Amino acid sequence: MTTQPVDSVKSSAEETMPGEGIDIAKMPGHWVLARLGKRVLRPGGAELTKWMIDSLDVGQKDQVIEFAPGMGRTAQLVLEKQPAVYTAVERDEHAANLVRRWLDVDDQRRRVINGTAQQTDLPNEAASVLYVEAMLTMESPTRRRQIIAEAFRLLQPGGRFAMHEVALGDDHDAADHVRKTLTHSIHHKVHPVPVDDWIGLFQDAGFEVVHHKMAPMTLLEPARMIRDEGLFGALRFVSRMLTRGPERRRVLEMRRTFRAMRKHISAISLVAVKPKEDAGA
Repeated sequence: MTTQPVDSVKSSAEETMPGEGIDIAKMPGHWVLARLGKRVLRPGGAELTKWMIDSLDVGQKDQVIEFAPGMGRTAQLVLEKQPAVYTAVERDEHAANLVRRWLDVDDQRRRVINGTAQQTDLPNEAASVLYVEAMLTMESPTRRRQIIAEAFRLLQPGGRFAMHEVALGDDHDAADHVRKTLTHSIHHKVHPVPVDDWIGLFQDAGFEVVHHKMAPMTLLEPARMIRDEGLFGALRFVSRMLTRGPERRRVLEMRRTFRAMRKHISAISLVAVKPKEDAGA
């Protein structure tokens, strides 16, 4: 795992977007959307992200770790809270550079490190707050458990953990079909699970689940686009999509899939706490 100095980052005009060099027809869906200018790539949109941040109650004394920050939109919101420390762990170097744009060049308390969420090499109890969005859904069941266990190791007793992911509905007979359909559409394996299974994963790792909130999975619907991106951002996205045939085909395919699966999937944000150690321990 390495850390690159912030001043090595290219300007936004020169940056290489994640997915560079991959055929659009085979590119993971979230990077197709990002290349068209979509900034909010979370299943429940900006509203569910805001609920998650508010529930974490990030303050100026907090040491925050974010797994897989993506385009860095949530990092911006968290940095506005002025936490004592912010560390992002990102496997993709291009994505890491996108997040570095939001960091103060001279502030060593804000950094992005290249590494994996299941083995960060960061010290025990390095964080009071840790969160992840739109990443656990795309990990295998084994790696997902490893990531949650790593989060538990990194958090101090009493530390808060939150996720923003995709949940399956209660129709267990449809689960395999839903996973295969989503995987085929976005060109990335996905493993969403029902709400009770998400809660169970965190409880099994030692967390106490405090609360959770659901939202419709309407990522590519016009009204949601405008709420997430603003009117100008939504129009910019549509304009780019209309002039780029391969990207347009991918976006329309993903939207058809999300609409077809609407009864079976939703967004979920879950907040959990690492229990405090017993006073007599």
